[in-house]
Amino acid sequence: MRQRLARVLGGVAILALVAGGAAACKKEEPTTPGGSTVSGLKIGFFGALTGDAAGLVTPGKNGAELAIAEYNAANPGANVTLVPFDSQGSGDKAAPLATAAVADEKIIGIVGPAFSGESEVANPIFDKAGMPIITQSATRPSLSGKGWKIFHRGVGNDLSQGPAIGRYLKDVAKAEKVFLVDDQSAYGTGLRDEVEKILGAAVVGKDKVTEKQVEFGPVVTAVKNSGATAVFYGGYTPEAAPFLKQLRAGGYKGTFIGGDGLYDANMLSVTGKADVEGAVVTCPCGPATAAKGNFVADFKAKFGTDPGVYADVAYDLTKVFLEGFKAGKTTRADMQAFLGTYNGVGTATGVTYKWEANGELDPAQVSIWAFVAKDGAWANPQQLPKS
Repeated sequence: MRQRLARVLGGVAILALVAGGAAACKKEEPTTPGGSTVSGLKIGFFGALTGDAAGLVTPGKNGAELAIAEYNAANPGANVTLVPFDSQGSGDKAAPLATAAVADEKIIGIVGPAFSGESEVANPIFDKAGMPIITQSATRPSLSGKGWKIFHRGVGNDLSQGPAIGRYLKDVAKAEKVFLVDDQSAYGTGLRDEVEKILGAAVVGKDKVTEKQVEFGPVVTAVKNSGATAVFYGGYTPEAAPFLKQLRAGGYKGTFIGGDGLYDANMLSVTGKADVEGAVVTCPCGPATAAKGNFVADFKAKFGTDPGVYADVAYDLTKVFLEGFKAGKTTRADMQAFLGTYNGVGTATGVTYKWEANGELDPAQVSIWAFVAKDGAWANPQQLPKS
């Protein structure tokens, strides 16, 4: 359009028009203090957004969406967008999704991957591309030992959660005989190993289940025959819920406890109110419904529901990336450097986010919480001692 107009205007008028147009353009596009345009940048969100495990991940995606909506409202013209990558929690889907994410040059950082297994597949791809990531919920300890420069973890790992579960079983549940079950996932097996180290001789039996298993008769029998007064389950809700239901149907009345892989609404609803009552879950996160500031009210106003597991964590981690944008970190390399020296308090969690050289959260900021199923909800949050 501007070229056609130039044919009928004089040279002086053209220069004035172009200068004015450039000035108008600058007014419309926000800039950082360093002068870099931040309009149109993207943050990826990687995890199970559909499927059986989505209950653990979608609250976090909503938290990330809220953070970006607030940022765009406060910075007109920024137009930051969240790009979802739905892995369904599957390692098989992780590689092509990670490849697609790094191919989009506007994506400067990733919140996630949410699970440990998919992280082991996706993170090497992110690392090769220099794509900084902050996971809100992948807790397998070995993830920080792979040499990935782009890796950051926004919560404690299972070297904190596993021992806390073991101590809970010994000191709170007073369990002298414990049966261990895991789903053979990177997360479930790793967490079980850490629990076992604390329990030692109190472990009276172990068994494994598989992904998508629906019948657990032999495992239920093994638990009952062991004389265990407590069962630890390492894994995720899709298998844990029917397993617990069948345990109760088989007459087992002992303590049932699992990690954050079970800390979602589906574990309550699928198991059923009567069978899940009294079950215990832990999480390296506090109750999102008790988050600080206006987070809970703003989340409920936007989504019509209370925030679920990791919603506040993902909100704060997304805001870390947004702070980077505001400071002019508009390339992956600059964002990676920004995270390396970052030291700030999350407005929802109250956690001071600063990372060690291997990407682990500062140990002083790690906390583990326990929740008990009561009347169809996760209730009675209790912060567990660190040692």
